[in-house]
Amino acid sequence: MTAKRLELPVEGMNDVPVRKVQLPVRGMSCASCVEKVEHALRGVDGVLNAGVNLASERATVDVLATTPLADLRRAVRDAGYEVLDVEGTEGTPAEDYERDARRREISSLRRKLIIGAVLSVPILWGSLPHMGVAVWTPEILMNWYVQLTLATPVQFWAGWQFYRGAWAQARHRSTDMNTLIAVGTSAAYLYSLAATFFPQWFRTGGLEPQVYYETAAIIIVLILLGRYLEARAKGQTSEAIRRLIGLRPPSARVLRDSREIELPVEEVQVGDLIVVRPGDKVPVDGVIKEGRATLDESMLTGESLPVEKGPGDVVIGATMNKTGAFKFRATKVGKDTALANIIRMVQDAQGSKVPVQRIVDVVSGYFTPGVAILAILGFMFWYTFGPEPRIVFALIVAVTTLIIACPCALGMATPMSLTTGVGLGALNGILIRGGDALQTAQGLQTIILDKTGTITHGKPVLTDIVVSSQFTVHRSQKDPGSTVNREPSTVNEAERELLRLAGGVEKSSEHPLAAAIVEGAQARGLLLQDAESFNAIPGHGIEARIEGRTLLLGNLKLMRDRNIPLDGLEAKAAQLADDGKTPMYVAMDGKPAGIVAVADTVKEDSKVAIRALKGMGLEVVMITGDNERTAKAIARQVGIERVLAEVLPQDKAFNVQKLQLEGKRVAMVGDGINDAPALAQADVGFAIGTGTDVAIAASDVTLIRGSLKGVVTAIHISRATMRNVYQNLFGAFIYNVFGLPIALGVLYPFFGILLSPLLAALAMSFSSVTVITNANRLKRWKPRAV
Repeated sequence: MTAKRLELPVEGMNDVPVRKVQLPVRGMSCASCVEKVEHALRGVDGVLNAGVNLASERATVDVLATTPLADLRRAVRDAGYEVLDVEGTEGTPAEDYERDARRREISSLRRKLIIGAVLSVPILWGSLPHMGVAVWTPEILMNWYVQLTLATPVQFWAGWQFYRGAWAQARHRSTDMNTLIAVGTSAAYLYSLAATFFPQWFRTGGLEPQVYYETAAIIIVLILLGRYLEARAKGQTSEAIRRLIGLRPPSARVLRDSREIELPVEEVQVGDLIVVRPGDKVPVDGVIKEGRATLDESMLTGESLPVEKGPGDVVIGATMNKTGAFKFRATKVGKDTALANIIRMVQDAQGSKVPVQRIVDVVSGYFTPGVAILAILGFMFWYTFGPEPRIVFALIVAVTTLIIACPCALGMATPMSLTTGVGLGALNGILIRGGDALQTAQGLQTIILDKTGTITHGKPVLTDIVVSSQFTVHRSQKDPGSTVNREPSTVNEAERELLRLAGGVEKSSEHPLAAAIVEGAQARGLLLQDAESFNAIPGHGIEARIEGRTLLLGNLKLMRDRNIPLDGLEAKAAQLADDGKTPMYVAMDGKPAGIVAVADTVKEDSKVAIRALKGMGLEVVMITGDNERTAKAIARQVGIERVLAEVLPQDKAFNVQKLQLEGKRVAMVGDGINDAPALAQADVGFAIGTGTDVAIAASDVTLIRGSLKGVVTAIHISRATMRNVYQNLFGAFIYNVFGLPIALGVLYPFFGILLSPLLAALAMSFSSVTVITNANRLKRWKPRAV
């Protein structure tokens, strides 16, 4: 079962509130770095949990509110990494500052890459003759002192970041990717330095001195190229968050003291009356007070069609007003707006981990020291048993082994895909709370759908009006309440008259079904008169006087108790009930008048979405507290075979558990408070975004639109993301499984092939770039038409 996390304040021991903090961390190069930062943060008093995302270079920490942020920063710095000194409370660090820091990093890498390449190409050119390449080379480039002069700034200026990272880890008796690069390139550089200044040492040992400046320099340039491409690609992974942040308008037109003034959106206060004109973005969340408009909410909900809004309707900050003008009262501002909450949830999800990544992190923690040991063993083996010159063979094997190892590809295989997948969800109106939900959703077998508010609209509406042959219309041209009697001219007129009288009576009732009749009458433009008397009969219906006539409205038992002949209406009522509707008989002055039927109607896209879910190989189950007859009627309409009816709210979670005990991975989709325990029990809980805050807090996935099509899209995103993750992991593992033995020289005894350190550097750099490119391929994913 997936652990649930609430966005609401969590109470810890001694009632100390828990907050979520995000820290931008720089200097991480591989998965082993991730493990070290997490370990350092978890060692801070008050930290309950810590996770680090290598792709977004961000640490997400659940910490007691009494723990100072300075303690978290100190722990990360003591582990040998840099923390951007920006405020990270409430999960919203300064995005602009962080983006500028990434731009500076990319600019620095670009500068080092260009200068390093300019210095390294002449070294490589001068080294081609001793590699056996027949090419004309200027004599000066073959001079070892010239090569040393060109290689030294590449080694110690362009490559300084590797030394800095290696030293930071060495101070903590640890290693990482920087260690492998620094040791490997330094070995080639120092060997060449010794051959340049002390060639007699080699000749004394029977060796012809040789230099490998091009190896050290080109390796650094190739790795810088990989880092540069990685940095650019990492910046693209947070594109979804940047697009969401970019939706926020900079200012708002606020009415204060009867004057319209323009204020920065940060200064808008709860209760302010705000003016929105055509083409404006809604600055904050609120409720319309006057005016009507059509709003484009697609960037938040994924719904492409504009939505009409009027007085009393809720508007969401950052949505676009297409047509019309209105004034609304601000209800949520700043970090409390829907957009701010969405950004925070996306950031939290991108900082989480899928279960498979935790295994990778453990493996990667042993990877770097393991590679160092392999390089030492390889050096010893070739120095002892290798062909002459043994020292050269041993050195090439050791350097190649150190360079080709790629824990960075392993470290980024999962978070890059996860970050992109969660962002995709947000841009399609789907908020995925964490990596666990994303991984679990791909393997779901059964989807349980709550009926009310999920499959249906959750609100009863008038659906049918049936008129008895004995019903007559009483109307005067001057007075609609007079007793002038005439036959109805059309069936439609009789229906309108019956509904007008029933609606007038129901105006006095507070029952939800009564409200549906009143709203249905008003929607048809009928003028409803007030009842002259009204008497509710519990369990039966109502009796009232209206326009001088006695009207009964209720169930079959009421009609029988009052000896009302039903004129064949019973069969029609049974048919309506079989269709999941609630029929109510109407009698006028002791005679049958007809039936008005009310039902909680099915959402327009529920049937299509359920067909799509079944087409994906999922079993679809409906659960409801309604009676079995109504439940099965709704199930027939949408194509569901398995129905769990008359389930009490407290038993919904138990029914989810029963399906889990059948060995199935189960998702629950609901919207009400009574669905929260079932959402928490399910392997993945989907909350309809139009539902209650409690249901949303208990769920793993929130569907902002409130449509079941969102469930289909969410599962498609999960499957696409996890497929991408497995592709990346397979590529990274296979690369290392085959790369390391080849680097150690296993092919040399059979084929005479010894891998060049230059090719190893190229392969290492582009293995990471391949992983990142494949992850960014997800950004081109489009939701399937449902």
